[in-house]
Amino acid sequence: MKQGKQTPKSSDLPIYLFRQGNNQEAYRYFGAHLCEQDGQAGAVFRVWAPHANAVAVVGDFNNWAPGDHPMQKVADGIWELFIPGIKEYDVYKYCITTASDELIYKADPYAFHTETRPSNGSKVYDIEGYPWGDDAWNKAEEKRDVINSPMSIYELQAGSWKMKDPDNGVPYNYSELADQLVPYIKEMGYTHVELLPITEYPFDGSWGYQVTGYFAPTSRYGTPKDFMAFVDKLHQAGIGVILDWVPAHFPKDAYGLYMFDGAPCYEDPNPRRGEHKEWGTMVFNYGMNEVASFLVSSAMFWIEKYHVDGLRVDAVASMLYLDYNRRDGEWEQNSKGGKENLEAIAFLQKLNTAVLTRYPHKMMIAEESTAWPLVTKPAADGGLGFNFKWNMGWMNDMLSYMKTDPLFRAGNHGKVTFSFFYAFSENFVLPISHDEVVHGKCSLINKMPGDYEEKFANLRTFYGYMMAHPGKKLLFMGQEFGQFIEWDEKKQLDWMLLGYDKHRQLQNYVKDLNHFYRETPAMWQVDYSWEGFQWIVPDDNQQSVIAFLRRDAEGKMIMIVCNFNPVLRQNYEMGVPNPGSYKEILNSDDPKYGGSGVTNGTVRSKKGEMHGFEQHVSLTLPPLSTMYFQVPAARKPRAKKEETDTESKTSAKAKKAPAAKRTRTTKAKPQA
Repeated sequence: MKQGKQTPKSSDLPIYLFRQGNNQEAYRYFGAHLCEQDGQAGAVFRVWAPHANAVAVVGDFNNWAPGDHPMQKVADGIWELFIPGIKEYDVYKYCITTASDELIYKADPYAFHTETRPSNGSKVYDIEGYPWGDDAWNKAEEKRDVINSPMSIYELQAGSWKMKDPDNGVPYNYSELADQLVPYIKEMGYTHVELLPITEYPFDGSWGYQVTGYFAPTSRYGTPKDFMAFVDKLHQAGIGVILDWVPAHFPKDAYGLYMFDGAPCYEDPNPRRGEHKEWGTMVFNYGMNEVASFLVSSAMFWIEKYHVDGLRVDAVASMLYLDYNRRDGEWEQNSKGGKENLEAIAFLQKLNTAVLTRYPHKMMIAEESTAWPLVTKPAADGGLGFNFKWNMGWMNDMLSYMKTDPLFRAGNHGKVTFSFFYAFSENFVLPISHDEVVHGKCSLINKMPGDYEEKFANLRTFYGYMMAHPGKKLLFMGQEFGQFIEWDEKKQLDWMLLGYDKHRQLQNYVKDLNHFYRETPAMWQVDYSWEGFQWIVPDDNQQSVIAFLRRDAEGKMIMIVCNFNPVLRQNYEMGVPNPGSYKEILNSDDPKYGGSGVTNGTVRSKKGEMHGFEQHVSLTLPPLSTMYFQVPAARKPRAKKEETDTESKTSAKAKKAPAAKRTRTTKAKPQA
C-alpha cells in the first residue's frame, strides 16, 4: 500500500482546515468555550498568535497576572489552555509576549461577547441554548427565489432610530428595539431591515465600520442573546434581517487585531498594501490562509448562529484595487503588472462560494462603487460570486439630477435614463443610504430644490420613480418622513416632525409605495431582464418627462409616468401597448400625500401610432409628479381564432342546411 498524505486526526481537523484557509467554522475551535475537563467545569481558550514567544490568559479571575495561566502551544502558532472555574461573563484578554519580549494585552479575536466601551475586555459567553421561534420563516426562506422576490430595505442604526431615554441618550437594548421596530416596519411595508454594523467596535463615530470583534454583537445594546431575540422577533413578524459586515479593513486600537502578536498577523505586512492611511485602518492579508478562515468563519457565524438573512459587504472597491485611495508611489502592482488585488479577488470568490453554496437562499450584497465586471456572477464563471450589488452609479446620477434646479434638468436628462443601459448587467439594489445624509451632504429632502412645498413634491416624484426602477430598494431611516437635519448617531430621529402635515403625508406616501410594490409582481418579478421593462418615452428632455412599462412573468403591466418639472402638462400624448382603459392607481400629487390634486382617473386609449405603439393616450401630468397606471390586458389572439372558428362552423352548417331553413334564418336576423 502506497503511503500518501497523512489524514489528520479528528481532533486536528479544525487546525488542518484553518491552515488550508478552509475552516468555515473556526469560531467553534478558537476563542473561549465553556466545557468540562476531568470532571471540572471551566473554559478552554485557544488563539492563533504565530509570532508570539508566549501567551497567557489574564482576567479578573487571576488579577490580570500574566504568569498565572500560561498557554501551551498545541500546533505551530496555535495556543491552548483549559482553566477550571471560569464562568459566563468572566472578563479576559490574552497577554502576548512578543518576539522582542514585550508584553501586549489583546482582546480575543473570536470572542462572542465583550465589555461595553470604553472598557474593551472579552467576556466568556455561551451562545448556545436560545429558544428560536422562527422555523416557519426559515422554511419559507429556503423556498424563496431571492432574486425574483420583492425587497424593500429599511436601513437603520440600532442606537439612534429611537431611544429608550432620548434626553440622556440611552438606547433600547436589541430585544426592546425589536418591540418598537416590528410594528413600524410592518405598517410601513418594508420587507427587510438592514443594520449598520453591530460587530463590536470601539468608536461611536465610526458607526461600526471599524471593527474589533468579528464574532460579537456590540454590547452597547445588550447581550448576544438579546440580539438573537431581535432577529427572532423580526423573523416571526415576517421581516428579514441584513447586517453590514466589514472584511475590508480594521482599526489600529491597541487591544484589537492590529499587530496582534507584535508583528503583522491579520494585516498585510507590505506597507504599500496593508494600510488605508486616509481611514487610519489596516487592510487584511487576504493571501494568508488563516486570515481567510477567520473572515469566512465570521460571515458564516452570523448566518448560522444568528439566523441573519444576508450580509452587505462594505467597501468592496477598496479590497479590489491596490491603488484605492493611494497616490503614485504609495502602492505597487500585482504579480501580473496590474492594479487588481488578486488575493482579495480570490478571497471574495471563496467567501461567496462558501456562503451561497451552503445557504443559496441568503444574500451576499456588494457595496462596490466602480464598474468592476461580473460582481453578481458566480466565481466559477469568473465573477466575484455575490448575488446582489449596490447600484452606486444610479444613486450618484439621480441625486445629482434631483439636486439640479428644474430649469436646468433638460440638459441633464441622461442622468435619469443612463442607468437603463446597464440596469440588467448585475442584480442591483438601489441604495439611498446613510452615506448620502452625513458629512455635510445634508438630508435627502434638503437636497431637493425649490421652496418648502416643492421640496416635498420633488422627493415624492423621486421616490415614485425609484420604486418603479428595476432593482431592489433601500432607504435610510428618517428619509421616509423627510427629516430635515443630517443623521446624528448621538440622538434619535426627529419623530416630532410627524406632527406636521407634510412630513406625515410623505410618510404615508412611502408606506403606500411599499405596499403597492410588494403587492404588484410587475414591479419586482422580472427585475433583471429587459423582459420586465420597456421604454415608452425615454427622450423628452425638453419637458423632463419619462414613461415606461414594468411587466410581470404573466405579461401584466404597470405604466409609470414621471414629470420632473414643476409645470402642469395638459393633453400630454404618449403611446400605449394595449387598447382600452388606463386607470390611474397611484399619484404622488394626490392631496392625501400633500399634492395639488391633479388627477386623471381613467383614460381610454385612441387609435393612432405613437412611440412604436398602435394606440396612444392623452394625459394630464401634474407638476413634479410620478403616476402609476394599470395597463389593460391585451386581447388574446386565441380568442379571435376561436371566434373565427365558430363563424366558420356556423357558415358550414348554414351551407348544409335546406334552402328554406337558410331563408328563415336570414329573415330572422333583422327581427332580432
